[in-house]
Amino acid sequence: CGHTLEDVEVEAYEKRQVFDIPPVNLIVTEHRSQIKICPCCGRLNKAEFPESVNSPVQYSRNILASAIYFKNHHFIPYERISELFNDVMGIKICSATIIKAERECFQNLEEFENLIREKVIASPVIHCDETGMKVQGKRHWLHVASTDKYTCYFTHAKRGSEAIDAMGILPEFKGVAVHDGWKPYNSYNCDHALCNVHLQRELTGIEENYKQQWAKDMSELLSEMKKYTDECKEQVKDLDFEQVKALEKRFNAVVAKGIEENPPSLNPERQGKRGKNPKTKARNLLDRFIEHKDKILRFLTDLKVPFENNQAERDVRMMKLQQKISGTFRTTRGAEAFCRIRAYISTIRKNGLPVLEGILAALKGAPLTIP
Repeated sequence: CGHTLEDVEVEAYEKRQVFDIPPVNLIVTEHRSQIKICPCCGRLNKAEFPESVNSPVQYSRNILASAIYFKNHHFIPYERISELFNDVMGIKICSATIIKAERECFQNLEEFENLIREKVIASPVIHCDETGMKVQGKRHWLHVASTDKYTCYFTHAKRGSEAIDAMGILPEFKGVAVHDGWKPYNSYNCDHALCNVHLQRELTGIEENYKQQWAKDMSELLSEMKKYTDECKEQVKDLDFEQVKALEKRFNAVVAKGIEENPPSLNPERQGKRGKNPKTKARNLLDRFIEHKDKILRFLTDLKVPFENNQAERDVRMMKLQQKISGTFRTTRGAEAFCRIRAYISTIRKNGLPVLEGILAALKGAPLTIP
């Protein structure tokens, strides 16, 4: 109606909130060291600066930790990090400063890396995988061994046993190693479990391309087995070994059906100029189910063992993303530093610890303690 409400009593309040951050302003702290001359001996004496203040002008560890976080967790290239700091914070930080901080962090994390390697070796179940990476424009390999709590990365020019031995985990490991069935893994003296998601993809391919019923039946049986073990885990109950035996019996029946669909006459091994002709893809896959039955069904007899190798694939997926964003590493040392720092970040995140605080602690030479 247009009547003034200035002197009218307030009945209630309706609230709305706006969250904001203040403008980022660079804070400069000046340290002054007193200089005095002794009246007795005439000697010039200078007070010591704090241990972390070792240059006339430098950036704080908070700034350096943020730069390491952007580079090693979000994979932002050095030049773009410099642009980000300049645009958002008004800080002109060069790539060399970030690389120097990374090198310091890398050196301070050596003991942490050794500790995590020992924890992975002592774990009952670990996950293994590998992927290609470029170092100095050449093909290298990134190897991962991990659990739900710990991550170890290792870069090497080789993909096979030479690199796995140099990583130093599988040669000493005595638990169950989950992997995709790549041949070099099988040579190590531990129990093995194959990733059944990989196998199901191949079974689907055989079913669709070769119209083989055994492949469809096997994929459905694996899913049924997974459902059973998932129920046991959710209900915290032990396996019923009569049920397990029944499922294994069905597994054997499907394999027998596969042999009927792939008789030797369909899989010639004639000697040619380039050696024996390979078997069909369907028979090769079937032979794996025959030869590696225990590894395929490890999840069915041990509830600690997962159905798939998703843990390693998740841990290696972000490393593939780094290659897409930032490309090749210019030096082997740079690749090694990235692997160690990234493994540290991955491990502290898995344990619910703050990442920036962890990087800052590493720069100070006292990485966070992992239980």
